[in-house]
Amino acid sequence: MIRVVVAEDQWAVRSGLVMILDAAPDIDVVAEAADGEEAVAAARRHLPDVVLMDVRMPRKDGIAAARELAGTGVDVLILTTFDLDEYVFGALRAGAVGFLLKDIEADELVEAVRVVARGEGMIAPAVTRRLIAEFAGGAAPSGGECAGPRVPGVSPVAVGELTPREHEVLACVGEGLSNQQIARRLCITETTTKTHVSRILAKLGLRSRVQAAIAAQELGITRK
Repeated sequence: MIRVVVAEDQWAVRSGLVMILDAAPDIDVVAEAADGEEAVAAARRHLPDVVLMDVRMPRKDGIAAARELAGTGVDVLILTTFDLDEYVFGALRAGAVGFLLKDIEADELVEAVRVVARGEGMIAPAVTRRLIAEFAGGAAPSGGECAGPRVPGVSPVAVGELTPREHEVLACVGEGLSNQQIARRLCITETTTKTHVSRILAKLGLRSRVQAAIAAQELGITRK
């Protein structure tokens, strides 16, 4: 079972999220929280696999809560109505592994929790495009906790070392696809996909899928 803590200050929204997740046969909502402080306390008490965290909450917001949970082994999946860049950057810098908008469909939310629980990053494609646009335009917030994550330069030589399949996988990562989605599109297994992603990160000198997605867009890497 995937153990989840749901942190959302609006009772009606939180109840809806809990109902959706609890309906999944492999997900167990072990605790609820109405603010960031409660979320951190619940995560430390129950040690869930995933904390589904709202951004704007009283006492302590989701970004500050995610920062406190960094390094604890608990993965934070940010869920918000706001796709403002400052929240995306803040969440990523705070250690969150996923960022979704609240207009996501119920089945997509369940799948996102599963993806994060498997150790993969998950960023909504719309957010990924916005994030990439900010990097490309040089308009990312500067300084403080909201500054965008640094992306090392990727040389054409390094890209040239990618195999044709790795090139295809990188293009899919650039679209914000999960390993499962990439596997389906390329007709390969998820295990093979994970291996390709790991090798891509190593060859390009990148630390995360987010950096790989940004690099893919900046370099114009698409499926041939």
